[in-house]
Amino acid sequence: MTKPKFWLEKPIEDLNPEEWESLCDLCSKCCLHKFIEQGKEEVQFTNVVCRYMDMQTCLCSDYENRHDNVPDCVLLTPKLAKGANWLPKTCAYRLVADGKDIPWWHPLKTGDPQSTKKTGNSVFGKVVSEDEIDPDDLEDMVVEWFG
Repeated sequence: MTKPKFWLEKPIEDLNPEEWESLCDLCSKCCLHKFIEQGKEEVQFTNVVCRYMDMQTCLCSDYENRHDNVPDCVLLTPKLAKGANWLPKTCAYRLVADGKDIPWWHPLKTGDPQSTKKTGNSVFGKVVSEDEIDPDDLEDMVVEWFG
């Protein structure tokens, strides 16, 4: 059973699998295609998501097999969360790794799994699937998402 406010009471490395998974706010911004220039820290985000994104739920349509389906789908770990500049600044994994609290709209605080979507903090209605574009056009799909 998950303890209330566990993310403030435990180091990220000590979270159990249930706690770890519950940190995901379901924004799906980690599923955006991104450009990271070699040797630079700046990340450019697109409005294009993985073909496995269910556009209505903003969830992976094959979450259990995501690493088989998309070999470069990142397996997020506590160590990786500490240095992942490609995670949005509102990402609970990134915030907790930095010893900070999660946003007010996070499902763990609201009790509503749809709160990220309802508050406009997810990619819902703002993206296209990689299946809908020519891969050569991906660089033209760069957008400003968040700071």
